[in-house]
Amino acid sequence: MTYFLARRIAFALITLFVLSLLVFFLGQILPGNVGRTILGPFADQQAVDILNHELGLDRPLPVQYGKWIWHFLQGDMGQSYAYRAPVAPFVSQALAHSLKLAAVAFLLVVPLGILGGALAALNVNRPLDRIISLCGLSASALPEFVSGIVLILTFGIWLRWLPISAAWPEGAGFLTQLYYLILPAIVLVLVLFGYIARMARAGMIEALDSDYTRTAVLKGLPWPRVIWRHVLRNALLPTITVIATQTGYLIGGLLVVETLFRYQGIGSLIFNAANGKDFPMLEASVLVIGITYALATLFADLVYSLLNPRIRIGGGQ
Repeated sequence: MTYFLARRIAFALITLFVLSLLVFFLGQILPGNVGRTILGPFADQQAVDILNHELGLDRPLPVQYGKWIWHFLQGDMGQSYAYRAPVAPFVSQALAHSLKLAAVAFLLVVPLGILGGALAALNVNRPLDRIISLCGLSASALPEFVSGIVLILTFGIWLRWLPISAAWPEGAGFLTQLYYLILPAIVLVLVLFGYIARMARAGMIEALDSDYTRTAVLKGLPWPRVIWRHVLRNALLPTITVIATQTGYLIGGLLVVETLFRYQGIGSLIFNAANGKDFPMLEASVLVIGITYALATLFADLVYSLLNPRIRIGGGQ
């Protein structure tokens, strides 16, 4: 297990290193001039050049990258060009908002996806299986802005059951915040339900057709116990991986949902930083998402190895 985890951690560190290189050097090719963006289009060119020099933007790119990554490893995310303030508070607040929305969506979609996949597998090639598969595929193919607008019109404007904005009042309690997050969370559920349900269905069908399931049935075990103790344990292994891989989307790919529901998450922060050439904010936000994604994948590998010892045994050879 130690060697298995060490390999996974090493892969995660290499991935984060490559991600840091990509986000830094790709950020440099964004159109526009940082000093000009900050001072405005009518500022004197000499003032623009002086500001770029003060920000260190005229130094060689490897020097800029080395300074940035060294400070980041020490917990210093740098100073925002746009706000002239430390980046860390902005990133931490936006990440906390995105994590709240992602948590609500996960609490809804994971049990629904697994239940839908299990029901489809237990009724394979029957009408219920076709309905669940078709609904999941259709919901996944529907763009977030389309489903979001439909939900806003239906539940927010016509029925007036839920707020059309995810920005809760200042000082709102937990239940109030949850109430404001339900509608955007449903949009994410529609996107992710099909993926999770399909993986759960495929895993269930394979597990139901396995030798250990037939042996359990021949032993006379009750069918619900066979499903719970033998089928689900093995059927959910690939589903765990799918759930972990969707973490990156839930944390960093929420730009459309956050914009539609006026929610100040990390997706909106990245978009605004890219538009404003705010490199420290952009780089720190993307790298924080990468770290979150790496931790989620590492956790999924750990759970996967605990449920299936053959994985960690094979990884240790």
